[in-house]
Amino acid sequence: MHARRRTRTLLAGLAATAVLATTAGTAAAAGHAPAHRPAGDGAHALCKRVPRIDRRIERALKRLDAGAGTRGSVARLQQRVENAKKAGHTEIATFLQDRLDFRTSLRTSLEKRRKDLTDVRTWCQANDNGKSSGGAAS
Repeated sequence: MHARRRTRTLLAGLAATAVLATTAGTAAAAGHAPAHRPAGDGAHALCKRVPRIDRRIERALKRLDAGAGTRGSVARLQQRVENAKKAGHTEIATFLQDRLDFRTSLRTSLEKRRKDLTDVRTWCQANDNGKSSGGAAS
């Protein structure tokens, strides 16, 4: 009989704790301020990063367009695909061909980014590096 009473007391205590925790959690959640939202588009911060972004894009394009002796180049990966095909390693050739397809599309994407970055640079020069646009960095 004594064990039942302890079990009931324990269960009642757990239920009361759960109710109090839920109530306290709801009250605490209601007191939180809304999440911070950016005040602008971050134009000034982007204008400051343009030279670094440009260097990264140029470096990546230079690596992709390098010869077969350069790691990360399209030519080197193409050579590896051909070597795998010659050796009869079709699974390896398929895997490398998929990487080659992606790397080729990466070149196209980077060239588009370079063009877009040129437009951003022009905008930044015309707009005091985004300082007057009200764009706060986020």
